[in-house]
Amino acid sequence: MDYLLHPFGSKRNTVFAKKGMVATSQPLAAQAGIEIMHNGGNAIDAAIAAAAALTVVEPTSNGIGGDAFALVWVKDKLHGLNSSGPSPKNISPEAVKALGFTKMPVHGVVPITVPGAPAAWAELSRKFGKLPLSEVLKPAIRYAEEGYPLTPILGKYWKLSYDKFKASFTTEEYQAWFDTFAPNGKAPEIGEVWTSPGHAATLREIGETDARSFYEGPLAKKITDYVQQHKGFLAAEDLAAFKPEWVDPVSVNYRGYDVWEIPPNGQGMVALMALNIFKKLGEPKWQDAKTYHKQIEAMKLAFTDGKEFITEPEEMPVSVEHLLSEEYAAKRAETIGENASLPFPYELPKGGTVYLSAADEEGNMISYIQSNYMGFGSGIVVPDTGISLQNRGADFSLEEEHPNVLKGGKRTYHTIIPGFLTKNGKAVGPFGVMGGYMQPQGHFQVVTNTIDYLLNPQAALDVPRWQWIEGKTVLVEPEFPNYLAQALTRKGHQIQASTDGGAFGRGQIIWRNPETGVLSGGTEARTDGAIAVW
Repeated sequence: MDYLLHPFGSKRNTVFAKKGMVATSQPLAAQAGIEIMHNGGNAIDAAIAAAAALTVVEPTSNGIGGDAFALVWVKDKLHGLNSSGPSPKNISPEAVKALGFTKMPVHGVVPITVPGAPAAWAELSRKFGKLPLSEVLKPAIRYAEEGYPLTPILGKYWKLSYDKFKASFTTEEYQAWFDTFAPNGKAPEIGEVWTSPGHAATLREIGETDARSFYEGPLAKKITDYVQQHKGFLAAEDLAAFKPEWVDPVSVNYRGYDVWEIPPNGQGMVALMALNIFKKLGEPKWQDAKTYHKQIEAMKLAFTDGKEFITEPEEMPVSVEHLLSEEYAAKRAETIGENASLPFPYELPKGGTVYLSAADEEGNMISYIQSNYMGFGSGIVVPDTGISLQNRGADFSLEEEHPNVLKGGKRTYHTIIPGFLTKNGKAVGPFGVMGGYMQPQGHFQVVTNTIDYLLNPQAALDVPRWQWIEGKTVLVEPEFPNYLAQALTRKGHQIQASTDGGAFGRGQIIWRNPETGVLSGGTEARTDGAIAVW
């Protein structure tokens, strides 16, 4: 890809390498990936190593008990992996309401769904890896056993979570969270070394059994015994039945490039729908208020429809093909006027996710994302294991007429999405922006920054971001140009500046030059991002 070094001031420089590259939100995780490459692994092995390490070095955003998705480029073909776990088979709206809830709770044992991350590691290793899983997990095990010092952004969010949980997690089922993540009666400080021997033992057992212990062995029993002890729904049969699913990625063509996402139950389609709508609205202009207005309106429409329709594919009331069609995009684009619209409002909660990308000199590339959701997830940690369980079930509806209604054994609308870019059938590379409902909005902005304005990977990430929240409310970063904010306000948008960098997502990009094979990467300045190279 050709880059213009745009006058926009990038916070960091784009990184270049030839033999390998791993981009993550934590330096130690990126180094874990490159270490595995040096030991004979490929990009897929490196991604698994980084993902496992992130459960240790960024537990504020993901964990062993979360879900994962991946887009993998191997031998000139893109493969999709959906490793999101379903709800327990014996759960139902009636059962949840019988516990006194009028909507799905956010924390506790009720919203826990089957974790997919360990199965994703094992499946990626089996299908595409070069090294045994036990070897690939060694850096993560070492970090857990020997400990590591907390980085600044990690320490900030760890303390925020501790302060929140200390006030609200007062019953017995949450005690293991404090034992694991606040062992001295407080959150570890920035620069303080934190260890998790239980986490290390769990990772070692996952590696030695290719994750089967997590789903059918001793680890599975520890998980389900603890959840059942506290009257949760997750049972042994739910874990034993889980298998990741290889899927065909979906795409739209945006100005000559194919943008790829995982199909539903994920929300990647929202980014594709928004791109499809936006390209119908004329040529974009750099730092132009009318262009931003059209982008925001396109995203509103895509999100409104995504939240209305996306669930398990067989239960969607309208087909994926129709939502990604040119005809659909044209009809939605026709509804966009000169002023801010008021679509059906949705409250969009914040998320907790890690995204990473990796590439090697053989041409393999991977876009990988993993999450516990909403930071630490459910708040339920299985004692002495380091397994922090996700709360994905919180996104289910208890209303029978809603497409995403809670059912036993069903996967919910899922926020985490990896992205990938190709052109003329050749890989450009993996990209992603983590952060709950910011993710498709981040994908949209990274893609338009890259393709419309020819920004290099680092500059494409550094451009001040916006996030549509609901109605006419749009958050912008403090660096967002004031003249644009004022112009958007005059168009009816309710612009609010936010100093919470985490609200705008955290991304990674790796592009490959198709002629030279040289890799170029960008990492997120809004977190402790790092790129390790070879």
